[in-house]
Amino acid sequence: MKPIITALIGNGKSANRYQLPYLLQRKDKYTVKTIYQRDLSVYKWKQIDDIQYTDDLNQLLKDPEIELVIVTLPSHLHYEYAKKVLDAGKHCVVEKPFTQTHAQAKELFELAKSKGLMVQCYQNRRFDSDLLTAQNVIKSGVLGDLQEMELSFDYDRPEVPLSSTRFSRIHSYYYGHACHSLDQVISMFGKPDRVVYDVRQLLGSGRLNDYFDLDLFYGSLKVSIKSSFFRVVPRPSLVLYGTNGMFIKAKKDKQEEHLKQFLWPDWEGFGKDEPDAFGILTLRDEKGQAQSSKIETVTGDYGRYYDALYQTLRFNELKLVKDEHTLWQLEYLEEGIKDLK
Repeated sequence: MKPIITALIGNGKSANRYQLPYLLQRKDKYTVKTIYQRDLSVYKWKQIDDIQYTDDLNQLLKDPEIELVIVTLPSHLHYEYAKKVLDAGKHCVVEKPFTQTHAQAKELFELAKSKGLMVQCYQNRRFDSDLLTAQNVIKSGVLGDLQEMELSFDYDRPEVPLSSTRFSRIHSYYYGHACHSLDQVISMFGKPDRVVYDVRQLLGSGRLNDYFDLDLFYGSLKVSIKSSFFRVVPRPSLVLYGTNGMFIKAKKDKQEEHLKQFLWPDWEGFGKDEPDAFGILTLRDEKGQAQSSKIETVTGDYGRYYDALYQTLRFNELKLVKDEHTLWQLEYLEEGIKDLK
């Protein structure tokens, strides 16, 4: 099958750090033809050979060769531009958070369906190394019955909320970061029975939302997702508790760290953990004593999102990120932040 002729709307961090390194690594599956940038006089990222850069959106949308367009603009523009792409008769991938509202997302899914097109949220963090390793531990059954799971996404960046002077829902910390963890949980366990929300503005009303702590319940299992800008020492990235023991992964996936260093996925050590970053599995032995061992980290690969997308577009396989996954997530995002001002 021929590669999917692809274009990007937006030429910022999302495009150059989280999309292009993985697309260009898969030349048998994708050919990136065009990138739209509103102002071509400003280049923060190095241009890539053999890619057309344009400030004329119609040049991209009216190009009959382009099959797939990836929207990497700021969040408040996602709905508007995704709709333009679908109206132009092209498949569409949209960065997260997908849209501002559940209603907007539903409209886009219905529009795509009516035109025989695909639109999907870019949920690359389903392929974080800590999550993939935890999934293996759960599948192995060594923990017994899973009772609790904790996912933390902490920063020591107090200057960010301290410098804020207004509140914005779509640009809130909750929308921008809970969209990662909520999707990870939904991808593993589906729709929860209920959700308990604790979403705050630690600096008071009218300021940036800078903290959230959600509990999602699946029968007897509780899954917590937590995040704060005020963690001098971050909490462990992921913890599992079961009837037979626990698993703790202190550090997060390395891909983002390496991408920030301009290391690309074809680098030999890309995304790989050193042994001191491996997770710790602690189980009770036959005498009831706790015994700990290291679990080698499964190396993450955000490019697996695009491998799955290729199978969907070329072979009509089911979408990796199902429509209902995105709709559930937006329901929880809207509900959790509705009382903040």
